[in-house]
Amino acid sequence: MALHLRTVEPRQGLAWLKAAFRTFFRRPLAFTLLFVVFLLGALVAMALPYLGGIVVMMALPLLSLGYMVATRSALAGGPVHPGQLFEPLRGDDRRRRALLQLCAYYALATLLVMVVSDALDGGRFERVQVLLATPDRSGTETAELDALFDDDRLLWGVVARFGLTALLAIPFWHAPPLVLWGGQGALQALFSSTLAVWRTRAAMLLYVGGWLAMIALVSVAFGLLFGLLGVRQLAGLVAMPAALVFTCVFYVSLYFTFTDTFGDSPAPQGDDAMAAA
Repeated sequence: MALHLRTVEPRQGLAWLKAAFRTFFRRPLAFTLLFVVFLLGALVAMALPYLGGIVVMMALPLLSLGYMVATRSALAGGPVHPGQLFEPLRGDDRRRRALLQLCAYYALATLLVMVVSDALDGGRFERVQVLLATPDRSGTETAELDALFDDDRLLWGVVARFGLTALLAIPFWHAPPLVLWGGQGALQALFSSTLAVWRTRAAMLLYVGGWLAMIALVSVAFGLLFGLLGVRQLAGLVAMPAALVFTCVFYVSLYFTFTDTFGDSPAPQGDDAMAAA
């Protein structure tokens, strides 16, 4: 399928969010099940010594692509099911090889980000995570946590992690669907994605800003509500399903960022096509 880079108005950044929420709530349980199945698979993979983490990182581009396939099917009136997470690998050999190359590139790049970040903070970020997850910290651990927050190396580690991860997202943002639906090779897809994100940067910035504003508003609203009710400890329990919904909606939104930028994807094939007919 020939795909052409389009001009995208900045306001489309917010339109992607609206379309994603609208589509998600058509099939909330089905879209949530996709992510739950992925999480269960990730837990199983993490049990593999040495290779578990790498396998999970390699699977992330396929997760985003599986959600795009599912979103395309939902919009056409077709089913949404966990099998769509594997559907991209059922194509021809050339596309499958290119997708697996993308997965390998993504895992390698993520490992490099982790290595660089760990070198900058000397493991302080991971130590902070461990201490924050400790429910009953001792006085020594609390003092250690305070000292870590005052350490400049922790700040640089956090900046490196989030900054490099954001940069890494640019070439991989549209790359998987460009391979699957555009027939591009892995390196060509990475270049095309980088160019597309740059060309649509105003819409992308509004899209990211919309997500950040929404998450901040929901967090503040939950904090105020449970604070007024005197059950602030329940805010964490409610935050977990909210985070799950936001995560699923984010993956659904990827389809709209792609189709607005490159045009419509092909119609569903196989079982999805028959269900949509």
